[in-house]
Amino acid sequence: MPRPAQLGLPIPASWGGAREGAGRPVIEGRRRPTPHRARREHKRAHPVHMTMRARAGLVSLRSPRAFQAVRSALAAASSEGFRIVHFSVQSDHVHAIVEAHDRSALARGLRGLAIRVARAVNRALGRSGPLWGDRYHARALASPRETRSCIRYVLFNFRKHRPADPRRIDPCSSAPWFDGFREPIPRVVDPPPANSPSTWLLRTGWRRLGLISLKEFPAPHKRGTRG
Repeated sequence: MPRPAQLGLPIPASWGGAREGAGRPVIEGRRRPTPHRARREHKRAHPVHMTMRARAGLVSLRSPRAFQAVRSALAAASSEGFRIVHFSVQSDHVHAIVEAHDRSALARGLRGLAIRVARAVNRALGRSGPLWGDRYHARALASPRETRSCIRYVLFNFRKHRPADPRRIDPCSSAPWFDGFREPIPRVVDPPPANSPSTWLLRTGWRRLGLISLKEFPAPHKRGTRG
């Protein structure tokens, strides 16, 4: 008697692998949170662009009391192995370009900066509780072109969020102390809240591509950069 053929049963494709629409739903109008992935190894020669985003519903970080608190915290956050070189403060987020000696110094410096700014803003506004709505986002800058683009993006970030603002430089940033503009800007007598660069990329490398004009705008940044 011939052996009956074994019939295969179709296996439903509802389990295993990536599926469209899987995972936590994204609420309309909200950004995806920064993934909790291991941070990449840090190279001392590479500056880092970091972004901290505040929780929704808070007072603008550019308001006089809040910005003064943020600026003071930024000025006090640098240490021997961690330096803030450029920054800008927008209504709900802060950009900074920093340098660090190693991965440990970078992690400590960025965590300390987030805590220092949160405490200063809470004191200034008479509030308590978390200030940041997500963990900070950090991206290394590895080339002169990438570094120049990022400096322009940070210092001119207000033009992205306030296209009608007629000012040439943003007072809520380190731009008034920046010496890399092509056109002259008024001198500032106040001591700079940021530090002079020590890495070749921030000190010399990006300048080989030309100084930054006050007529430039922040170019669209690479995927993964926020704000």
